[in-house]
Amino acid sequence: MPLGVVVAFDEHAGLGRVRRDDDGVELLFHCVEIADGSRSIAVGTPVEFDLLRKFGRDEAARLRPPP
Repeated sequence: MPLGVVVAFDEHAGLGRVRRDDDGVELLFHCVEIADGSRSIAVGTPVEFDLLRKFGRDEAARLRPPP
């Protein structure tokens, strides 16, 4: 599973970005992809996530605390 850190989150839009630790690529995510059911996540939070191919691009899915 990829690891990364949340670098941006807009609570009003429910959209954010996570930067992958391995290559620095930033991926979008929607608040419904936060695994614990919350609709918000703090910038700087380390996460583990799955990759989801959506509309021809990778997005972060099932964001959760790293092991």
